Amino acid sequence: MGKNNEGHFSEHDNEKTDQKGGHSHHHAQYEHEENHEHKMEDNEHAEHGHHGHHGHDHGDMVNDFKKRFYISLLVTIPILILSPMIQGFIGIEWRFTFDKYVLFILATFVFFYGGWPFITGAIGELKKKNPGMMTLIGLAILVAYGYSSLTVFGWEGKDFFWELATLIDIMLLGHWIEMRSVMGASNALEELVKLMPNEAHKLDENDEAVDVPVAELKNKDRVLVKPGEKIPVDGTILDGKTAVDESMLTGESVPVEKYKNDEVIGGSVNKEGSITVQVEKTGEESYLSQVVTMVKEAQDSKSKTQDLTNRAAKWLFYLALLAGFATLFIWLALGYSFDVALERMVTVMVITCPHALGLAAPLVVAVSTSISAKQGLLIRNRTNFEGARNLNAVVFDKTGTLTKGEFGVTEIVPVEGESKADILMLAASLEAHSEHPIAAGIVAHSKDQEITLKKVADFTSITGKGIEGKVDGKQINVVSPGYIKSNGLNYDTDAFNKMSEEGKTVVFVLVDDRLVGMIALADIVRETAKLAIAALKEDGIHSIMLTGDNQKVANWVAKQLEIDEVYAEVLPDDKANQVKDIRNKGWRVAMTGDGVNDAPALATADLGIAIGAGTDVAMETADVVLVKSNPKDVVSIINLSRKTYSKMVQNLWWAAGYNIFSIPLAAGVLAPVGIVLSPAVGAVLMSLSTVIVAINAKLLKA
Repeated sequence: MGKNNEGHFSEHDNEKTDQKGGHSHHHAQYEHEENHEHKMEDNEHAEHGHHGHHGHDHGDMVNDFKKRFYISLLVTIPILILSPMIQGFIGIEWRFTFDKYVLFILATFVFFYGGWPFITGAIGELKKKNPGMMTLIGLAILVAYGYSSLTVFGWEGKDFFWELATLIDIMLLGHWIEMRSVMGASNALEELVKLMPNEAHKLDENDEAVDVPVAELKNKDRVLVKPGEKIPVDGTILDGKTAVDESMLTGESVPVEKYKNDEVIGGSVNKEGSITVQVEKTGEESYLSQVVTMVKEAQDSKSKTQDLTNRAAKWLFYLALLAGFATLFIWLALGYSFDVALERMVTVMVITCPHALGLAAPLVVAVSTSISAKQGLLIRNRTNFEGARNLNAVVFDKTGTLTKGEFGVTEIVPVEGESKADILMLAASLEAHSEHPIAAGIVAHSKDQEITLKKVADFTSITGKGIEGKVDGKQINVVSPGYIKSNGLNYDTDAFNKMSEEGKTVVFVLVDDRLVGMIALADIVRETAKLAIAALKEDGIHSIMLTGDNQKVANWVAKQLEIDEVYAEVLPDDKANQVKDIRNKGWRVAMTGDGVNDAPALATADLGIAIGAGTDVAMETADVVLVKSNPKDVVSIINLSRKTYSKMVQNLWWAAGYNIFSIPLAAGVLAPVGIVLSPAVGAVLMSLSTVIVAINAKLLKA
């Protein structure tokens, strides 16, 4: 790392340093204890988040549902065998003394062990005054268990223990399938905190470096940062010069030259020289803590929309209460005894929670997640993925998302009589000894062109200006515009200005102090990004580019991609604000990014999409991760979301269709003509609708 290649930064790069300035700090204070306190978002686990699993990770919750399902299923087998209703249905009688008490004990175990997540989940939903799937299941199992227990201890009527047990089994299975499919809640805050180094080399009065925890640093302390290390705090350089990679924090595609009195950000990477930094901001004042606060605020304020099944379950819950009480009062009004009226009421309320509803969405989610995984899309938040079908705009970060985040040669401009191949060969031979991103871009281009490099002697760097060495006895220099100007060399100013206007970095190649040509480099645009934006336009979805990089670079990239709207030089809090502004138009917005600086915007958007090659923070904050880092997959997400949603709606209609048919019959609409839905027939209809839902889910295609 220690080769001083600072010379590669043109004035264009130095301009950027000024824009980054102090990285404004206008955010609410961030409490330290919140660093590790992860508030699970009310997203796809609105229904799973209530039953005492806050301390565990997603994997533990999945395993918990799996265990509860298998144990409850085993206990359900004797419940079915002992159930008088099932025995009557298959025409056998295996009764024995106290059999109903054995049945009661087994059913009580399933109710409390298997049904516990639903009971606690229902309490959580009701506390929020937002009933959903958990409340509907909770109501059905509570009514079935309560009524059936009464019949064991002397109440006239038939028990519903078999219905209770099968309902709990199927709901546990549905939740297990769904949770296994979806990757689980975000740990963005923990990932952000991890970005900061734990220790710093603090300098004492004798300039001796002592390793201390970062938390102990105070304002005006001095720390030494060696090449390749992360800068531990926000501060000002007192001594030394270097290039700092801030790309993950600010979106700046080129490492930024830093000299004495320049500001540096904690969490960015010191690429080259050793520097002494004076601590300016610690703890909650630091840039990274501000980003943590923004992510937290965005996650907390994100609309707590319920997914489709939860919305359907909410209406079924109200329907169950209404239909149940209406049935009770009508039967009583018709002069029937309370026992009979209550049995009708219980039948209606239990039937209203269809077993098929428990599998309608999870099976579609499982199929959809498996299709998406094959396409390289990891769905983390089902509710927001469902909403992708309604997107109006997609906001793209530039560096690393629309571009590769690495330099590539865009053109070589030779002086008359010189050959492009020779200029590239000389520059690449020299640059092979440097580790600068510009050097890497030139060397990679020479490999693409299959150019053989020559041996270099006397390689040295000219501080702040470039590099030099000897090839075949000739003095070769690869230098910045500053070097050319200070040495009064003539060059094609029109060509140089045109390339600079496009935000490109230009280096000059000299042979024995004579200019032979210029090489322009820029962050290479992904081919797939062009296809993605064209496909979105065709779909009537607006594409917007949002970047921390400077305006010239942004405009050049936008022109290549034909993006209509561009916001450049945007700081992270502004990124989230820009997304908010777009949402305030009434649009549904997706944000696609890869860096720490994108995390607040990813959390703010209706759908956060992370590029798989990006930071862990971005991936933890996002709702969907693009494993292949291919922007065109954004189009695939939208298409798959539409297909998944329509398949879910079909399944919910199949599940609800069972209700539409069964509830009136269970309530006794046809009782006057002697037709009352017996629980046994209800069981057959229930099984039929569950099978149809399962088959229909499997028919989902990419």
